[in-house]
Amino acid sequence: MSGQAVIQGRTVPTQTTKSIYWQGVRDGAPFILVIVPFSLLFGVVATEAGLNILETMSFSVLVIAGAAQFTALQLLGDGAPTLIALISALAVNLRMAMYSASLTPWIGEATLGQRAIAAYFTVDQSYACAITAFEQNPGWSIAQRLAYFFGVVTPICPLWYLFTFVGALVGTSIPQGLALDFALPITFLAMIGPMLRTPAHVLAALVSVVTALCFAFLPYNLGLLVAGVAGMMTGAQAELWLERRKAARQ
Repeated sequence: MSGQAVIQGRTVPTQTTKSIYWQGVRDGAPFILVIVPFSLLFGVVATEAGLNILETMSFSVLVIAGAAQFTALQLLGDGAPTLIALISALAVNLRMAMYSASLTPWIGEATLGQRAIAAYFTVDQSYACAITAFEQNPGWSIAQRLAYFFGVVTPICPLWYLFTFVGALVGTSIPQGLALDFALPITFLAMIGPMLRTPAHVLAALVSVVTALCFAFLPYNLGLLVAGVAGMMTGAQAELWLERRKAARQ
């Protein structure tokens, strides 16, 4: 049950940990529209690449990072060495380190166990919702912040596991003539498009595309690694330049 607090002479309702959890569930629910087809696609593509259901599910449960999973799967399917596939997947997931650093001021005082579980469930969707909610509600306690964070992942992660399993089950029954390869680049385009919100994002994406095309001759798709590094460096430098330019105008 919500109580009341007096803030700047006004009586306003306060939120309980339980209500904040359900707020997180509601904020995470729209992502179901993305998680279901994406996890289903991974299950199908993984079985088409030769993984059995146990291997496919282990991949999704242990890694729980769609972009990295698809990257590793594609490289392994192309015959790349396991080390190259692992390095490429880690490179794709470098953003998780930045997510963790950004969340530390908000949930860094939680117990080691709580932080470990939160780290496992830190994905694009949980981070985006959590950091926005934390900044808008700086008065939340650690318990309330964790409640919100785990509320967001409640409708997301279980469905990621479930529909990966469904995709793995139906994957082997899909006729070979029905190619699904086209779905992978389309999925990535759908993920990346909404993220191009600033000049730094656009410039990083442009440099990545051009670099990937220039280094397409490298074996095992190593050109993608070069493009990723070039894109990140470009984006970081662009943001630094824009911040300095903004500061100079003030």
